Amino acid sequence: MQEAMIKRAKELLADGTVNRVIGWKKGEFVYDITPDVFETAEEIERDFVCDDLTQANVSKYLVKESRKEGKILAFLKPCDTYSFNQLVKEHRIIRENVYVIGIPGGPKIDVEKIKAKGITGILSVKNEDYTLKIETIYGTETMPFYEAISGKCESCKSKKHVVYDELMGEEGDVLDSNRFDMVEKLENMTAQERYDFWRGELSKCIRCNACRNVCPACTCENCVFDNPNSGISQKAAATSFEENMFHIIRAFHVAGRCTDCGECSRVCPQNIPLHLLNRKFIKDINSLYGEYQAGADTTSRAPLNDYNTEDCEPSIVHERGVE
Repeated sequence: MQEAMIKRAKELLADGTVNRVIGWKKGEFVYDITPDVFETAEEIERDFVCDDLTQANVSKYLVKESRKEGKILAFLKPCDTYSFNQLVKEHRIIRENVYVIGIPGGPKIDVEKIKAKGITGILSVKNEDYTLKIETIYGTETMPFYEAISGKCESCKSKKHVVYDELMGEEGDVLDSNRFDMVEKLENMTAQERYDFWRGELSKCIRCNACRNVCPACTCENCVFDNPNSGISQKAAATSFEENMFHIIRAFHVAGRCTDCGECSRVCPQNIPLHLLNRKFIKDINSLYGEYQAGADTTSRAPLNDYNTEDCEPSIVHERGVE
């Protein structure tokens, strides 16, 4: 697939359809793959990469890129297309300035799961018939592919692209996902057990802002957490209250708009399962207002931005909170 993507990108650059391409390139380490913008065929040939380690969602980068002169080519995995659509719906991406090619999604590999097996000094990772062959500075290691699948891919909601100008590979379907299983497990805990769970997780937060910076739903030009008059700007949490509130406020800000792309948890250096907060909101919205998938289209109104007489009453908060 990588070779076909490179070939097509070079063709679209050559015929003037686009003047740049957003994709991915390797960083300091072979598994350190990061989004990047390529402006020449030479750059694409030399640096462009798309493999089993390519997890990053590039949709958010298009907020700024789509406002530059000319059209940009974006390769989007199925999960990325939901984020892209949501940003188009919110008028954050200029749709006509982006040429979208849909590409197959995961499952992708999480290198941290490889490291958890005690495998370090990684030089390369290859998938050979669903067995990972890992070359390291100490020799060759192997492990089953399924043991290294990224958490966001383990509970994939859809293999279907909801937007594209061109499709590479076969189209997939919306999946009957198990993504709410852990949310239900948390719901079945007592209030104290849930509190202890989240205090244990959120107490690890170092306020690096990686979750906010990568989130496609966080595109405010002036974030409340950067307001110098707020008392919390660029500030490490001093109390458990501050630790809790940063993530709870962020979850409320993206409620009804989160597409469940899983980027927040993927980039968290402390491995906090932040996606579970968002999935709880998604599950409740589906339950209280009817099934809704953010980013599935660019025209429907989100339940929290709409009103009808069948909407739940505010008292539901109390009723659901009683144990």
